[in-house]
Amino acid sequence: MAATYRIAAVGDWESVMGFRALGLETYPVTGPEEAREAIRDLAKDGDCGIIYLTEQLAKDLPDVLERYKDELRPAIILIPGREGTLGIGMGNIQRSIQRAVGVDL
Repeated sequence: MAATYRIAAVGDWESVMGFRALGLETYPVTGPEEAREAIRDLAKDGDCGIIYLTEQLAKDLPDVLERYKDELRPAIILIPGREGTLGIGMGNIQRSIQRAVGVDL
């Protein structure tokens, strides 16, 4: 039987509550320290496969992104928040592709 992993969204209330309708666990936080704690708690159980994190919080959590960037689980995927995109998520994807294939697509 295949393993089942949880998927969570961490960010400000307005940005993450829509994910609840899709069946994701939502963690509305008010700042970077709450987000850091939520991510740590989600990662420690080992059963969270993906954490969606708003770019607005990610910009204040470079240590967290660095810690999990090469981990299989949880994969931290950056998403735009209610204020719009900061371009951080797309930059991370481009760097990951470049590392994987050796070419900037």
